[in-house]
Amino acid sequence: MTETSQRPLRVLAAMSGGVDSAVAAARAAEAGHDVTGVHLALSANPQSFRTGARGCCTIEDSRDARRAADVIGIPFYVWDLAERFREDVVEDFVAEYEAGRTPNPCLRCNEKIKFAALLDKALALGFDAVCTGHYATVVTGADGNRELHRASDMAKDQSYVLGVLDERQLAHAMFPLGDTLTTKDEIRAEAERRGLAVAKKPDSHDICFIADGDTQGFLANRLGGKAEGDILDESGAKLGTHEGAFGFTIGQRKGLRIGHPAPDGKPRYVLDISPVNNTVTVGPVEALDVTALTAIKPRWCGTPPSGPGAYTAQLRAHGGETEVTAELTEDTLHVTFTEPVRGVAPGQAVVLYDGTRVVGSATIATTVRRERAAAS
Repeated sequence: MTETSQRPLRVLAAMSGGVDSAVAAARAAEAGHDVTGVHLALSANPQSFRTGARGCCTIEDSRDARRAADVIGIPFYVWDLAERFREDVVEDFVAEYEAGRTPNPCLRCNEKIKFAALLDKALALGFDAVCTGHYATVVTGADGNRELHRASDMAKDQSYVLGVLDERQLAHAMFPLGDTLTTKDEIRAEAERRGLAVAKKPDSHDICFIADGDTQGFLANRLGGKAEGDILDESGAKLGTHEGAFGFTIGQRKGLRIGHPAPDGKPRYVLDISPVNNTVTVGPVEALDVTALTAIKPRWCGTPPSGPGAYTAQLRAHGGETEVTAELTEDTLHVTFTEPVRGVAPGQAVVLYDGTRVVGSATIATTVRRERAAAS
């Protein structure tokens, strides 16, 4: 569903309490749509979430969203999705780390909460579309199907975390900010012109359900009590100990607490995490070079690709693109990089692009490291 739809639509605007979602709702209303604002209560105890205008689901945020809806002149409701959020996002986050993987909770929230639970409820209530403040665009392809594309401004593009949306969901998605070639300062200036008090509110960048920003502390609280494990080098030699493999991510450099330096004096990075024997393997940065990967649970923004094809891939929410070839075999996506990339961790999402079009997203399961010459 494009933002320039000719007929007025019944639109449910997801309002996080931030400036982007407020401006998106205002633009949808200004375009003549029948807009209703909704704030998602994602915690049974919102006070446990971030405060100081840094989160997206605190009590402060719900009040900010309500005030914005009042200024825009649209009805406003708060919907309780706390239990669904706990099961689909928080518990998934903990389970992934426990299994030695590195999840993206914002991507999971978009998939399971904003464009599954929310959209399904909206459609059941007779709404035509869900509107959010994401920076991405939905266009109608030559075959009449909807396509997800990058935002006009690559600096603000958020299509990576939306790559989990299927064609049915895209048909009912509205992103009024996606084709805006403006800076964030200009979005804030627009909010101020509209009289929205969130114009100067800081953006949220951290995980909303970790109140103090201490991810390792949060995981230790949930997964604590495990026996301490070993930190090993590539040969299997013990370099030190840790208090839980869940406290590490692939590519991590800081906080390794290894008692003695590497023989070459260079920094060491986390190469592998093994929950089975509770070990963490570290090594030189070049050992992080990945040439290929397999990914599971693919979700396609339209028709799945057939046969091998050339694409670009994005591996992190704020990462760049890299050229790849990819092929889907049954339910497994096989991706080969034109040039080796670093810091690729199981649990992350790989999102494929054809130009600016998002082809789909899958969860990285395994990686293939580049072979290195033996030390002389």
